[in-house]
Amino acid sequence: MLRFRILVAALALSLAGTSVAQAQTKTTAKKTTTTKTTAKTPAKTTAKTPVKTTTKTTTKVTTPVVTPPAPLTLPEATTGLREALTQSITRATDIAGSTDGFNANTDIRIPFPPEAELVSTTLRGLRMGALVDNFELALNRGAEAAAAQAKPIFLGAVQNLSFADAMALVTTREPDAATLYLHKNTEPQLVAALTPIVQQSLEQTGATKLYKEMVARYNKIPLVTPINADLTAYAAQKTSDGIFTLMAEEEGRIRLNAAARGSDVLKRAFGK
Repeated sequence: MLRFRILVAALALSLAGTSVAQAQTKTTAKKTTTTKTTAKTPAKTTAKTPVKTTTKTTTKVTTPVVTPPAPLTLPEATTGLREALTQSITRATDIAGSTDGFNANTDIRIPFPPEAELVSTTLRGLRMGALVDNFELALNRGAEAAAAQAKPIFLGAVQNLSFADAMALVTTREPDAATLYLHKNTEPQLVAALTPIVQQSLEQTGATKLYKEMVARYNKIPLVTPINADLTAYAAQKTSDGIFTLMAEEEGRIRLNAAARGSDVLKRAFGK
């Protein structure tokens, strides 16, 4: 009987141990089942767009150093004016002294003397227009012959001319300032020097003879006032005026056109 009780007790302990073991196993399994496995999400990798690299090539520009010209001096201005007038006189006398230099140039062509205009009008009315035309041609031919010999006279006046304000004459905007200055200061002397040359030229071209013939015919007309105009004085003045007109044109060309400045002196004085 005692052995039976011991056997039952042993059996009971055995069963109890088995139950405990099973319970522990279930608990462990539950824990294992309910345990969350947190997997780390791989970090998001953002691919960076390659940055475009612009390489700037810098070219160093070297600015040339320009040395400004030295200011024009008074002696240079004076020399420049003389040179400009010399060139103007040369060109003017060459043009005026050529065939038709006066006769075909409406700017300087010498008309019938105004103080004897009645002679021209009256003779044309009497059908003597050819005589008048021949005289005007001879008059202008005489001026051309005189102009061809006038160059030394005008050049001499330039050499003897003193400029009160050469700098102002060079820098002025007046295209014929130097020519006007020469005209103002030397005209009487120039006309006086031209007079004998003009007189000789008029005689050679026949202008003097034709003029005397016309005046004589006019003075014979009844009731007219006799005319005795001085042709030589008139022609000398007009010859001088014509040369000055051409000089002014050439001076303007020198001042305004760099190609007309044929010497270093002119380039220095008027090369603004």
